[in-house]
Amino acid sequence: MLLVARAGASPVVRDFCPRYHGLVPDRFVPDTIWGSLLNIDTRIKFRHLVGFLEMARQGSLARAADVLAVSQPAMSKTLKELEVLLDTQLFVRSKAGLSLTDAGRAFLRYAGPSVQALREGVSSLRGGEHAAKVVRIGVLSTVESLLLPEVLRRLHQRHAALTISVVTGPSAYLLSQLRVGDLDLVVGRMTESPEIQGLSFEHLYSESMTLVVRPGHPLAAKALDRATVSAYPLVLPLAGTSIRKHADSLFVQCGIRQAQQRLETLSLALSRRYTLSSDALWIAPLDAVRLDLASGDLLELDLGLREPGGSVGISSNASLALPLAAQWTVEVLREVGQAYREGHYP
Repeated sequence: MLLVARAGASPVVRDFCPRYHGLVPDRFVPDTIWGSLLNIDTRIKFRHLVGFLEMARQGSLARAADVLAVSQPAMSKTLKELEVLLDTQLFVRSKAGLSLTDAGRAFLRYAGPSVQALREGVSSLRGGEHAAKVVRIGVLSTVESLLLPEVLRRLHQRHAALTISVVTGPSAYLLSQLRVGDLDLVVGRMTESPEIQGLSFEHLYSESMTLVVRPGHPLAAKALDRATVSAYPLVLPLAGTSIRKHADSLFVQCGIRQAQQRLETLSLALSRRYTLSSDALWIAPLDAVRLDLASGDLLELDLGLREPGGSVGISSNASLALPLAAQWTVEVLREVGQAYREGHYP
């Protein structure tokens, strides 16, 4: 059996010798053969991969050049070199920017994890075994009020050296960051998002939408007449998001026309404050307002039916091994998710 190992400038091919339980030096192999042995073009450099990932992330050659602090001609040259080396077109250029071709999307599945794995390897050597572990989590608004704080509390209670980096935003953005290796996990309602294709998803629990108002709201004093709902400002998730589709579906099922005065946002803090200070109606994820409903700070309007709910879960990139800190996070998410399914909330 032949094994290949690096020895200085050239690789060494060694025969495995059972008699000596080890490797016996045989002969040196030129660099031109080294690449073919591994089926990798050795002219592909780290800068090619980093540049490719940033262009995929930004959707723009100019913005990618700015982020990496290089000139646009240099970035364009990097892309051209990589496409020549791979013998394929990775992006479609248009006035709107760059969009990945099918070949580009296929290459992205491997380029992102490989760069991230190399960075983690270097970090592990520099930091040592006692360095703080880091987990990078993308969080949708549906889980940031109640689920996430409980998960973070348990994680820090169990692990003395742990840094948790949390990024919030729409599912499309967070899943794109997960795909290129900039996030370890994404948590929330995202199964309807097209960007989840090719990524793994694990169900934790189901959550429905609800309609809430401030105490003393005119609609809270009597049985709800659905026809009057459209007379009040409405707070909704951003158009195009997964959770907005559930909100729109609830209104369709109830036969309610949406108000012309609308606030569209994913900010729970803004939604809550605006609802408390006005006559607005907020169609919110139940988890986001559960504590407010329990304390009486917000009141739930009875629409006569309950939205069936969407799946809240964990998305990960199956092509990239989860770092240890991410594995810890998944364990705790499963624990809290189990409690939610049993009706126990923080």
